Amino acid sequence: MSRALFAVCLALIAAHSVPLSVPPHEEVARMARFVVNKCDWASMATISTHDPVKGQPFSNAFSISDGPAGNGTGTPYMYLTHMEISVQDLQVNPQASLSVSLAQTSYCKNHGFDPQSPLCAHIILSGSVIEVNGSEASVAKATLFSRHPEMIDWPTDHNWFFAKMNITQVWVLDYFGGVKTVTPEEYYRATP
Repeated sequence: MSRALFAVCLALIAAHSVPLSVPPHEEVARMARFVVNKCDWASMATISTHDPVKGQPFSNAFSISDGPAGNGTGTPYMYLTHMEISVQDLQVNPQASLSVSLAQTSYCKNHGFDPQSPLCAHIILSGSVIEVNGSEASVAKATLFSRHPEMIDWPTDHNWFFAKMNITQVWVLDYFGGVKTVTPEEYYRATP
């Protein structure tokens, strides 16, 4: 193995071994922003338009980014194609939920928290998924491609477009005692 490759491997290992320091669970809006910023993907639930599950909830994984780690906007952007079945659902009903969990980071595993444990913080964003254009599409592109560089090479004949979750409700489960809600205004005012 070359020295340069070895150095890159050591840097990646070191970056992943740095303990993740989460906000206090009392800072609900900040926790929501933190989780959305630290995570690279979400499970999006739509109402299916496809048989045999037409009219039923349907969940699918999507890459997301709200910006650089530690400096996100709070708005989860996605890179979508109309060929994708969940996107076809959104064309009929744009309402959706995004579920994002620290289980995808090393935090929960390092602390021995099961992904379903309230201590393994997870956030559910509800609202609608809308296409973004113009300068916001440029922001979405930079945001997504910096965290998901593979997207740059995805097939152009799939007619990809940028979209965002227009958040109307934020649910936070990060501690015992039940889910807490945060208004979109509180969510966007908080810093990750």
